[in-house]
Amino acid sequence: MIASTPRLDETDHRILAELQADASLSQRELAERLGLSQNACWRRIGQLRAAGVLRGSRAVIDAPAVGLGLTVFVLIRTRHHDDRWADRIRRRAESIPEITAFHRIGGEWDYLAQVSTGSMAGYDRVYKALIEGLDLERVTGMFSMETIFADRPLPTRRAGER
Repeated sequence: MIASTPRLDETDHRILAELQADASLSQRELAERLGLSQNACWRRIGQLRAAGVLRGSRAVIDAPAVGLGLTVFVLIRTRHHDDRWADRIRRRAESIPEITAFHRIGGEWDYLAQVSTGSMAGYDRVYKALIEGLDLERVTGMFSMETIFADRPLPTRRAGER
C-alpha cells in the first residue's frame, strides 16, 4: 500500500530544500533563514518527521576518500517471484554492507543493487556473498567509470508546480 503524499506548503518546501542543502544547520540558523520563530520551525520539522517526509539526517561521505572508489550496479534476474523469495533476497542484500541501495525493478530484470567497494577483489567478495545458495537465473555487473553526480537533493515539488 502506498502512503498518501502529505500536502506541503511553501514553508515546508523551503525547510526541505534547506535541510537537503545542509542538515547540520542549527534550528536557530534554519529558523532565521526561513523567517520563522524557533518554535514554529521546530514544530514544522516535527510534523514533517511524523508524516514520514523527513526520515533522519546523516553525513554524506565521499566514497573514494574512504577507499570505496569502485561503484558497481548489479542486475539480477530470478526464476522466483513469491513473497518468501523476495524476503530472502532482501535479507541477503541487507546483510552485505557494501550494497548501498537495493531495488525491485520492472522490466527485463528483477532487482538492481548498487555496490560500493574498493577493488575488483572487493566486488568479487560481494558478488559471491550475494549469490551464495540463491537460485538466480542471471546476474550482471555494470561498472561505473565516472560519477557524473550522486546524492542529489530530491525535488520537493512535482514538475510544473510552484
